[in-house]
Amino acid sequence: MDNAQPHILIVDDDREIRELLSRFLEKQGMRVTAARDAREARRLWPLGRYHIAVLDIMMPGESGLDLARWLRTQSNVPIIMLSAMGEETDRIVGLELGADDYLPKPFNPRELLARMRAILRRANGEGGPGEADQRPLHFSGWTLEPARRRLLNPDGAEVPLTGGEYDLLAVLLERANRVLTRDMLMDILRGRQAGPFDRAIDVAVSRLRRKLEDDGRNPSLIKTVRGGGYVLAATVDRP
Repeated sequence: MDNAQPHILIVDDDREIRELLSRFLEKQGMRVTAARDAREARRLWPLGRYHIAVLDIMMPGESGLDLARWLRTQSNVPIIMLSAMGEETDRIVGLELGADDYLPKPFNPRELLARMRAILRRANGEGGPGEADQRPLHFSGWTLEPARRRLLNPDGAEVPLTGGEYDLLAVLLERANRVLTRDMLMDILRGRQAGPFDRAIDVAVSRLRRKLEDDGRNPSLIKTVRGGGYVLAATVDRP
């Protein structure tokens, strides 16, 4: 992915926020397309090749969650959700739909920029988790290919992963058979500590288990350690 001038799609019904973010991000060398609602975003979607979509959850008509669900049928573009404080359930639903990150309102535009740059670096294989060694990782019949950022099932078919899902799997594989707490995973993946009600890691693990066909009620691959966190219980080979 060429991010010399990343193209950002911003969808927010607040004109002041749209204009502020557009001016700020354009000064940072990004190209911005802004939409006032999901309907306009759907119209603009085929007209550009977007590197990141920033979606407000609460919008009149079709919500940001509905738009995120639709975007996931179109591509694996990284999605950052904007949510008002206290919308914990909506944030969790957004992550379950495949959003890569979320930011509570009000927020500092520089924090959003930092999240975007982290996503773009990972998409380009620059310093992302598990990117130092590009050799494939083989585990329990599955294969993760860091060079192409893709997951292959035991039959050799590709299983689509969002950027966040790929990064989480890469971290677990690099530290296979080691217990990783939620705080450790949050710190490695997002550079911030998990709050007491932050279920982002739990949601991401649940999504990853489904992709790996790992029974969530009795997982054999990504196991939950009570009071500890998670551990990937498998032998990982890197030929």
